Amino acid sequence: MSAPANATVADVAAGDAIRSLDPSIRPVWAIKMAAFSMVLFLPALFYDLTHLFSPDSWLPFGVLSGTVLVGGVLYCVAWPRLRYRAWGFVLRPEELYMEHGVLQHVRTIVPLRRIQHVDVSQDLIEREFALGRLVVHTAGSRSSDVVIPGLPLSEAETIRDKIKRFILEDPLTEEPV
Repeated sequence: MSAPANATVADVAAGDAIRSLDPSIRPVWAIKMAAFSMVLFLPALFYDLTHLFSPDSWLPFGVLSGTVLVGGVLYCVAWPRLRYRAWGFVLRPEELYMEHGVLQHVRTIVPLRRIQHVDVSQDLIEREFALGRLVVHTAGSRSSDVVIPGLPLSEAETIRDKIKRFILEDPLTEEPV
């Protein structure tokens, strides 16, 4: 039985249990954001130190680097929590449904028939936390890669294998004999 014609995407998704990411993705995001914040903080600190005794300095000493430091700390503490709460996904029999986004909420439905191949990847930090990213490559040119971050590695591999089985067993993709 299909959903009524006037049902929204949120109504269709409401029947399924939306799954959250693994909670250990929050420190991973915080570490990556801290590295980014340091990239912004070091030039600000350099400016403050080089203009310490300069009469033409446009800011008092420490204002620029202190502002960047406080903003970076707030960014590293608050943003991973907000981002984690905004993420959810569910693998349905014929589609992958995802929700994400803090400032701009995005709902994505990927038909499993449109999937070309699936990867499970990890960077160095994710490897330390035994997490992985499921990367789904779909047919088409616009937004052809869909990424679900923050999955336990075994779960990401299990989802990858389920999608692979669907692709191999789909009667519409088999070659005629």
